[in-house]
Amino acid sequence: MTVNKFEELDCWSVARELVAYVYKITKSDSCRRDYGYVDQIRRAAVSVMNNVAEGFHRGSNKDFIRFLYIARASAAEVRSMTYVGIDQGYISESEFNDLQDLCRRCVDYHGA
Repeated sequence: MTVNKFEELDCWSVARELVAYVYKITKSDSCRRDYGYVDQIRRAAVSVMNNVAEGFHRGSNKDFIRFLYIARASAAEVRSMTYVGIDQGYISESEFNDLQDLCRRCVDYHGA
């Protein structure tokens, strides 16, 4: 199967879900007052999605793979931030588990 645009990539679609979920939970009263936390987890989540897209359009498999590794590192950052979120009472255990799962699914899709 030939992929013609990044929007067709499963890893990008899951990263998009991750971004939407991060934005949703960081709008809650429990965490929105911690601007540093909200900014950091949002930027890391968006980085996952954007690095998949940017790497896809770099024009070489080597560059694409390099950007997938960057996306993987950003997904790890989001996972790490979920521990801050649960430890500070910003997110529920269910939200924590959902975020962890989405991060892992992003990584699993591109095999990095």
